Amino acid sequence: MRKPPLIVAFCSTLLLAGAIAQAGSQPPGEKSGRTYKWVDSSGVTHYGDSIPPEYAQGGRSELNSQGVEVRKLPAQLSPQEAAEALKAEAEISRRRQHDTFLLNTYVSAKDIEMLRDERLALIDSQLDIARGSIESVDGRVAAIAKRMATFKPYSKSPTARRLPDPLAEEAVRILQERRSLNGTMAAREKEMVELREQFDADLARYRELTANRLSR
Repeated sequence: MRKPPLIVAFCSTLLLAGAIAQAGSQPPGEKSGRTYKWVDSSGVTHYGDSIPPEYAQGGRSELNSQGVEVRKLPAQLSPQEAAEALKAEAEISRRRQHDTFLLNTYVSAKDIEMLRDERLALIDSQLDIARGSIESVDGRVAAIAKRMATFKPYSKSPTARRLPDPLAEEAVRILQERRSLNGTMAAREKEMVELREQFDADLARYRELTANRLSR
């Protein structure tokens, strides 16, 4: 049967008074013991000069001789919880630093937009160069494919000769160059998307920060 809240509070008060009296009843000259308050797994509050081992890692409070809380000891975190807490703290610190960077670097939102457009234009010019290189390589691929068509195993002519090794090596080099250009194009396109997203986020955050600063 569950005890009424008034009885539970009264019992907790008696426990606290008893724990403090016991801590203060030590012989003169001896250092007064500490009194702790903790809550068990059933939600019942306890007081004593020591904490049971099973609750030693949970949240608890240290009381003085008058029963006033002088220190609150947080629950000990597991390694995973501690790692997550450190990660969250680092993220908060990073965001604060970035907020400071935004406010100290830009005078207005227009500055962010201008820098965004400049950076995007630079990447776009790099993409144009890559597209021109791909077009040139595609022409070389078509030319070497035409040459290879006269040799075995691509030619059906019974008099066709075996594909020369230098020609095969040239074909491999051209195809590798084409793959490299494809990779460059993909990287620049990804960079453009990420850059646009970052500047959009910076714009939104800058407007939020400056609006908060003006409203104070």
